[in-house]
Amino acid sequence: MAEKKKLTALSELGEFGLIEHLTKNIKLKNASSLKGVGDDAAVIGEGDGVKLVTTDLLIEGIHFDMVYTPLRHLGYKAVVVNLSDIAAMNGKAEQVTFSVSLSSKYSLEAIEELYKGAYLACETYGVDLVGGDTTASPAGLFIAVTAIGTAEKDRVVYRNTARKNDLICVSGDLGSAYMGLLILEREKKAYKANPEMQPRLSGHEYLLERQLKPEARIDILKALAGAKVLPTAMIDISDGLASDVMHIGKQSRLGCTLYEDKLPINQDTMKLCQDFDISSVTAALNGGEDYELLFTVAQEDYEKIKDIMGISIIGHMSDFSEGMHLVTKLGQQIALQAQGWDALKK
Repeated sequence: MAEKKKLTALSELGEFGLIEHLTKNIKLKNASSLKGVGDDAAVIGEGDGVKLVTTDLLIEGIHFDMVYTPLRHLGYKAVVVNLSDIAAMNGKAEQVTFSVSLSSKYSLEAIEELYKGAYLACETYGVDLVGGDTTASPAGLFIAVTAIGTAEKDRVVYRNTARKNDLICVSGDLGSAYMGLLILEREKKAYKANPEMQPRLSGHEYLLERQLKPEARIDILKALAGAKVLPTAMIDISDGLASDVMHIGKQSRLGCTLYEDKLPINQDTMKLCQDFDISSVTAALNGGEDYELLFTVAQEDYEKIKDIMGISIIGHMSDFSEGMHLVTKLGQQIALQAQGWDALKK
């Protein structure tokens, strides 16, 4: 009797391993397909410029929890996270499609709220909602958004084009979205224990907004363009700083060094980390969903960017053989690990 073949659990690969496994044999056949899988957006040639295309799928119970997620915020966030991917390619988003699959538990009024959020995001960023689809779901809510943008062909910024000795920069602050999530999860547990209780959210507005209503950092692209700086590589921070800087390092065949004392961490984030008894550095490295821009620039551009508000220089790229690590405030070197968001481990 033939031995039954052992099946491989998806959790053994993880999200990134699964993507790599499924796409490793793809060969692009059309000359217009300039970049396929492996970056924040696909790049498609069109005349003297390019089209940028990216898609995200958000699933109830995996990517969002309806116990504490307002539907209008969810619609807004679903659009913005795709616009952030276009920004990470140094492009301008112009259109989105918005598709939903929903169960009968959702009323017309509820879905209207979801779409109000999507429309607001489109209005805020000057993007047209040009299509989508609606279907029934046996349970829960599924949202699929595709964003389409444009860029000049020679100004598209990829993940795999960083260079040795480039400076590593990040916009905004890190770990705040994760701490906002921890607040919401804490109050959800308290609500389950006592449905009569009032949630303790006051004083945490910034952290909650970072989780529930992120923004795409178009302002940073404008600041860089104004300073005449073109990043050598770029990615948006959706899976956590450690995971995303490792994407740049792996795809550029380089190592990197980050410095703990250079990581931009908001004061509210630091205080809440103390309350939760977790390291603010851990939150910054592995929290995810910050949707800040992580990018590298040539060392000669240092003078141009050092005084741009909202940008922090947090490290540098190095030889691949040196590995990827964080230098602590005490001078210790700690190897970076991709411990951020992984949908397959939810």
